[in-house]
Amino acid sequence: MPLGEPWRVGKRPYGRSALSTAAACLKGFYLHQSSLGVNGELGKKLDKSRLPSRVDRRRSFLGHVKSSLPTNPLAPKGPHRRHPKMLPDGARERLLETVNAARDRLVVTWLADGGLRIGELCGLHLVDLHLRENAACGECRAPHLHVCHRPGNPNRAEVKTKHPWRVEHGIVTGGLIKRVSPAMVHTYFEYLTTEYPRGAGHGMLLVQLHGAATGQPWAPVGARRMLGRAGKRAGLGIVKPHAFRHSFTSAVLDAAGGNTLIARDAGGWASAAMVDEVYGHVDVHDPVFDAALRTVWGETK
Repeated sequence: MPLGEPWRVGKRPYGRSALSTAAACLKGFYLHQSSLGVNGELGKKLDKSRLPSRVDRRRSFLGHVKSSLPTNPLAPKGPHRRHPKMLPDGARERLLETVNAARDRLVVTWLADGGLRIGELCGLHLVDLHLRENAACGECRAPHLHVCHRPGNPNRAEVKTKHPWRVEHGIVTGGLIKRVSPAMVHTYFEYLTTEYPRGAGHGMLLVQLHGAATGQPWAPVGARRMLGRAGKRAGLGIVKPHAFRHSFTSAVLDAAGGNTLIARDAGGWASAAMVDEVYGHVDVHDPVFDAALRTVWGETK
C-alpha cells in the first residue's frame, strides 16, 4: 500500500477467487485509463490473450468457435484447484518430485491411477496383488488387484466395501477387482526391491520405514500425514487422499463420455447415482488424470 502501510491488518488474507476478482477489476480500470490516453504502455501489457482450453470451450456459449480468450497478468499465480474436492492442477507430478521414498511414490501413483481409498490402499496384502496378465485367479486378464475387507488388520486399515472374497491354495479370489496401470506396477517393484523389509511376517504391502516400529504395517493416518507434508513442501497446501478419488472419478467420467456406469465399476461405488451426485466433476477434470486413465484402461484415443 502507499507509504508502506500494512493492508488488512488483523484479517485473513484474500483467497484465490477474491484475488482473481480484484485482479479483473484492476485490469478493467487500467484498460479504461489506457483507452483515454493515460499510460498506454501499461494497457498494451495488460491486453493479452491465450488459446482456450477444452474446459473453456465447454463453459462458453458457442465455445467451439472461440479462437482466443483474454488473460490477466495481474491474476494470482500458482496451482489452480478446479474444484474444492479435487487436487490442484499438476499435483501428481509435483508430489512425485517432492516425496523422498519409493513407498511414498507408490502411494501417490496408486491413489492417482487406481482411485483407491486410503483405507483400501493401506489394507492391501501382497497376496491381493496380481500384477501380471492372466493371473491364476482367472477373474481378470489384465494386471489387477483385489480389495478385500479384513477387519483384523494390525494397522486398523479397513475397506469400506465388503465384497465376498476367499483364499484357495494361496490365491485370492473375489473382493473388489481393480485394474492397475504400468506406472503402478513400476512403483510396486521399485518399492519392493529397495525398501520393503525382508522377513516381514504380516504380509501387508505398506510398512513403516523409520522409528522403533520399522517394518510394521503403515497406518492410514501415517499416509495422510505424509501427503499433507509433501503437499506443503510442493506449494500445494494440504493434500488429502480422498482428493485423488474425486480427480480419478472425474477423469473416468470424462474419458467415458459421462457414462456413470463405467465410473461406478472403475471406482467401486454401490450406485451410479453417487458417482453423478457426489464425485462427478466432469466439467472440471484435470487433463493429467485424463491421460493417466487412458493408460489404465488401455485407450489409444
